Amino acid sequence: MTATEEHDHGRELLRRWTSTLLAARAGREGPDPAPYGRNLLTRWAEPQRRYHTVDHLRAVLDRIDELALAESELEPSGEWELVRLGAWFHDAVYRPDRSENEERSAALAEKALPEAGLAEREVAEVARLVRLTVTHDPAPGDRNGEILCDADLAILASDPDTYTGYAAAVREEYGFVPDDAFREGRAAVLRQLLALPRLFRTPYGTRHWETRARENLERELAALGA
Repeated sequence: MTATEEHDHGRELLRRWTSTLLAARAGREGPDPAPYGRNLLTRWAEPQRRYHTVDHLRAVLDRIDELALAESELEPSGEWELVRLGAWFHDAVYRPDRSENEERSAALAEKALPEAGLAEREVAEVARLVRLTVTHDPAPGDRNGEILCDADLAILASDPDTYTGYAAAVREEYGFVPDDAFREGRAAVLRQLLALPRLFRTPYGTRHWETRARENLERELAALGA
């Protein structure tokens, strides 16, 4: 990607951030959204990231839009703008050698969003959604959680070449881990995912993403064993 293309993509994401925050504020006064969006984009572009990058953020936002388009008439209860804000913050703090990334990302949301003009309940919901991405296990009926978790896991259902690139990027992020230890840990993660009754909780995710995701997971697990 050229520098011009990266700049254009950054401007497009900043427009999406601004639109989302203004919609979440629902006409209430607040500061200019742009500095908050630029801060988040800077975080998502940090050099230690290989998979959890601006491209991942954009993909999660695109999948939320896909779910909104496909299911809004059938499942109108999702608070779409709060879910989108959850996507923006869910990996805003990310260090592959640390285990508290989601908690620190949620704390960032709890600090930034009140300043940006959101109400207390809205801030609490965004932070809750960020913390939910630790387990990707929303409770039955947690519509917002189902949407965000499905969008975050949708990479598992990508075409085989894209999935291979995803798996390679994850390995690069954990480049400090020896090969044997990484294979063992990654295989445990894959088995845990495959043991779930359902990877995806929304009706759309179940129909369109579940089968391919399981095929990709099985393929990667077999490759790790080989």
